[in-house]
Amino acid sequence: MQRKGSAVWKGGLKDGKGTVSTDSGVLRDSQYSFSTRFENGIGTNPEELLAAAHAGCFSMALSGQLGAANLTADSINTTANVSLEKTDTGFAITKVHLDVVAKVPGADQAAFETAANNAKAGCPVSKLFKADITMSARLEK
Repeated sequence: MQRKGSAVWKGGLKDGKGTVSTDSGVLRDSQYSFSTRFENGIGTNPEELLAAAHAGCFSMALSGQLGAANLTADSINTTANVSLEKTDTGFAITKVHLDVVAKVPGADQAAFETAANNAKAGCPVSKLFKADITMSARLEK
């Protein structure tokens, strides 16, 4: 299985502009720039896209882990916060924090935490990051 994304950049680092697209067409020439990445400009940036990918991947992985425990979630809401920081060797993604709230009928806290921790470790996007990945996981009743 392969998936494709592409980017086009025109101009210098600070005054240039770019677009990102996906083969599926979900993103088509979506704008990004220095200001969308390092300031509060309008558009997206690579870290935001990674955060969305991580949240989506983790949520599916958690659903799979719950299923293996004969549990089915009514809902899994995940937010991933990606931290981009300047280090001695340049900019790096240093941390990712997953904030998870799930409604899982019949689940107890221990089973939920086990499933969430297994999903965090097993999610393919988690495996991409060299960053410290932390998580707060809350089970709603």
